[in-house]
Amino acid sequence: MRRAEKKITDQALVDLVIRNSLVCRIAMCDGGMPYIVPLSFGYENGHIYLHSARDGEKIDILKRNPRVCFEFETDCEALPAEQACAFTMRYRSVIGYGTASFIEDAPEKIRAVQTIMSHYTTRDFTFLESDVDKIVVIRIDITEISGKQSGFRNAAGS
Repeated sequence: MRRAEKKITDQALVDLVIRNSLVCRIAMCDGGMPYIVPLSFGYENGHIYLHSARDGEKIDILKRNPRVCFEFETDCEALPAEQACAFTMRYRSVIGYGTASFIEDAPEKIRAVQTIMSHYTTRDFTFLESDVDKIVVIRIDITEISGKQSGFRNAAGS
């Protein structure tokens, strides 16, 4: 990271940024062409969980190349200034890399969907195997992760 004072060094704050984010963006590469999608997600024990329809471009790409880059952001706000070049942003973000895999085991798939739902609500849901059999559940095993923030007093840590 070019500006070390903006690096988030506290893993608990990295986790908080993820937990406070509403969207996870996943970047994939198909040959030489990048492809990025915003998705609902769940996060637990160093894994990101996603769900999808069974067919589509991201599924096709992930089957050919499971390596991904992911991004989360929160606390975003434009900070205006008198001069255009003095405008800045306040934000916290997390970027990382990982390997995507498709969860096939029904109980694991149900647990992953529950993890996704718990990110957005405290309600409990019951999922039948027949329901989750209609979707694809993707687990991203995180291999590298880093956080960055700007516009906060102690940008180097928490």
